[in-house]
Amino acid sequence: MLKRLYDKSRIWFAVLWIAAYCVLMSVGDELSRLVGVEKCFTLGVGLTLSVCLLMFLKKYGLLKNYGLSLPKARGSEMLYYAPLVLMMGVNLIFGISISRRAPDAVFYVLSMLCVGFLEELIFRGLLFEAMRKDSYKAAVIVSSLTFGFGHIINLLNGSGADLGSNFLQVLYATVAGFMFVLVYLRSQSLLPCILAHGVFNTLSVFTPERQSLMGSIISSVLLVIITGLYALYLALMNKRTVTKK
Repeated sequence: MLKRLYDKSRIWFAVLWIAAYCVLMSVGDELSRLVGVEKCFTLGVGLTLSVCLLMFLKKYGLLKNYGLSLPKARGSEMLYYAPLVLMMGVNLIFGISISRRAPDAVFYVLSMLCVGFLEELIFRGLLFEAMRKDSYKAAVIVSSLTFGFGHIINLLNGSGADLGSNFLQVLYATVAGFMFVLVYLRSQSLLPCILAHGVFNTLSVFTPERQSLMGSIISSVLLVIITGLYALYLALMNKRTVTKK
């Protein structure tokens, strides 16, 4: 059934995975809260979705088609991914706090790694590649915007996010989504994106839970600056490469 849908419409195949991811992960979060162990069900959902998608791509020889291979660009061309390292560290600029219980922290960290894998493979892999042949620019824009605005779901899934912090999250996620697309295009690999995304989310477990509005704004501005400048650099590098050809 999945292969039939994939062959018929890769865009609808991507949309199906986006919908399944958003709905099932939210259900996992809610069930985890009900039993009082954060992300315990979410991790199960994330692992199941990750394994199913990975097995599908491997079965039909599609791993390389969606960037699940080593980067092809030289490290120097990618600035040795230094901006990604800076981005990952933004969560820790206002200190480190370990407030979660050990089981909660373990489930949280592992589920965030699944989130990094799934979101990159779905938004930068499935959705972007499905639209790329018809319109490269539209694929970049839609992939970035759907990834950014998809974070609005945090207002609805009981995560406790307020309107202000959620708006900031949507803002920097959209810019980060644009950067990740360009990292993928330049390196021809999703692995740097998956690693950076997963680690960034994972490090949030060590972020003080009650961060001031000003702290959230500063963090968001730094993320926008880092990811935006890196995206601009990669866009110029891609344009230069195309011009040479």
